[in-house]
Amino acid sequence: MKIEDIRELSIPELNHKLDELRTELFNLRFQKAKNLLDKVDRLKLVRRDIARVLTVMKQKQSAQ
Repeated sequence: MKIEDIRELSIPELNHKLDELRTELFNLRFQKAKNLLDKVDRLKLVRRDIARVLTVMKQKQSAQ
């Protein structure tokens, strides 16, 4: 997910997106543990997306 797309979201939408990403990361970890994960790099991408969402949330909260 691009940072420009994330910046367009409101804080409630960011919270929802963060929940989705954390759930996806949880599921990916289980798949990796069971050796069912095809794209291992997806873990890294999801972690980075979580960091991006958290960063934008902090910026928006400090701006208010």
